Amino acid sequence: MTERQSEATAAGLERSLPRRAYVETAYFERERRNIFWSQWFCIGRTARFQEAGTYEAIDVAGEAAIVVRSSAGLRAHLNLCRHRGSRLLCGSGTLRGAIRCPYHGWAYDPDGRLISAPFVDDEALPSEVRRLHPVEIDSWGGFAFVRVAREGQPTPLLEQLGDAPQRVANYRLDRLRVGRTMQYDVRANWKVILENYNECYHCAGVHPELCRIVPAFKRRGGSELDWERGIEHRPGAWTFSFDGTSDRRPFAQLNDDERTRHKGELLYPNFMLSLSADHAAAFTLWPQSPERTVIVCDLLFDPAEMERSNFDPGDAAAFWDLVNRQDWAVCEGVQAGMQSRAFRYGYYAPMEDYSLDIRRYVERHLGPQAVAIEEEDVRP
Repeated sequence: MTERQSEATAAGLERSLPRRAYVETAYFERERRNIFWSQWFCIGRTARFQEAGTYEAIDVAGEAAIVVRSSAGLRAHLNLCRHRGSRLLCGSGTLRGAIRCPYHGWAYDPDGRLISAPFVDDEALPSEVRRLHPVEIDSWGGFAFVRVAREGQPTPLLEQLGDAPQRVANYRLDRLRVGRTMQYDVRANWKVILENYNECYHCAGVHPELCRIVPAFKRRGGSELDWERGIEHRPGAWTFSFDGTSDRRPFAQLNDDERTRHKGELLYPNFMLSLSADHAAAFTLWPQSPERTVIVCDLLFDPAEMERSNFDPGDAAAFWDLVNRQDWAVCEGVQAGMQSRAFRYGYYAPMEDYSLDIRRYVERHLGPQAVAIEEEDVRP
């Protein structure tokens, strides 16, 4: 054990992932194969695919896919024509009967079956070109998840989600609708963002407005938070807005604690969920590179509240936009600091225990060497 390691152990501090986990392209490539493509990846709400034929082209960490509503339900395919490899669709819209390749006109039905190959004898077509590459798709709570890897046996979605569905069952997420969407382009590694979400050691200094609504966030560095029961707001406050109140009614199925407290869930690899009594903030992370992540924040509300003539999500949206930008700014500061050649790894303070989960998650999917501090990392 080095002197530096000994000092860290004596102080009760755990080392973070090594520098390479946050800045190296080769490391990100391993994450793409073993995490983003092989695990269930949240792509947002299913409601945008309500009508038959509606589609959206998505990019899952560099792998292009199509999600489409067929007559049989949600379907997903790689965005790749089986003829010459052309991209099939871009953006979003509604199909005019078929998924048609813009290059040579090969056409597929929404379920991925080849229905037309102009001027090619049907008997000449190999069996493997008669269907688009399938992508597994499933849903929970009104959210769609895809698994783009074609190899291996996937973990069932509910198994990957663990106990979270039971913890948030009273919020009836499947019933909620999007009232406002905000998108951010953050110059930080996806793990930096998840680590930040998973602790409140930073809250007192970074989020003064949030801490006025939730004073528990600044007590003892946020080390005594009861996430199972929910985090209490200050007296008289019960939601996320600048005064902690709203004219929206609480969700009908909540218990007494959930009407005055809020809950949060981090669902690896790319989904963060914050739940208050009248709305939910759902964050999907779209990793672009080792140092860039696009984040989509959907604010979800009860449909009955949205139908009221005075419905206005602006109070929640303004509050969340402020808190989000505060978080993204500090995450970008961390990412910038990691560029220094002096940075080898960081430390987790005792109140950052939940952030340690990301080490265990990465080790489970990339192996022990991916989280190991190598000899070159501890040299002065």
